[in-house]
Amino acid sequence: MSDVIGDGKVRVAWATSIANINAPTAAELTAAMDITVRITPDGLKTDPATAAVNTSSLASTFDTEEAGRVKFTNELTLKRGNTAPEDLAYGTLVKGARGFMVVRRAVDYTTAWASGQQVEVYPTVCGERQNKATAPNEVMKYSVPMFVPTEPATNATVA
Repeated sequence: MSDVIGDGKVRVAWATSIANINAPTAAELTAAMDITVRITPDGLKTDPATAAVNTSSLASTFDTEEAGRVKFTNELTLKRGNTAPEDLAYGTLVKGARGFMVVRRAVDYTTAWASGQQVEVYPTVCGERQNKATAPNEVMKYSVPMFVPTEPATNATVA
């Protein structure tokens, strides 16, 4: 059995526009801001939560449930950069910024966006960024909560 090791196998981009989130084009993703190298190793959070819908009745002797609505709690933890180009995400991912967070998994980070790749596309509104406390022997970090205002495409394919 061969497992996929996650190191170097995730790419994250911030796009200001995508015509079809179920089939973003390689050109749209290439034009997007690559923020992967600014994200800390544990800094990508895309956590879905599915609500339970009680389907029991007055006659039930067992509680039954079905899957209900899904909500994502997304957040990025990023590193500050020493130069303006390195710190572009800090000035871009500000409260109220709207765009699309695109995540590609299980493909080498250095591989170019290409047709047929599976990606997750999250329509996003950024919340207030939070500067993390400084600590010895650590880079300066901040986190950005990301709200998902419309249904994401978590199984999209690059067109």
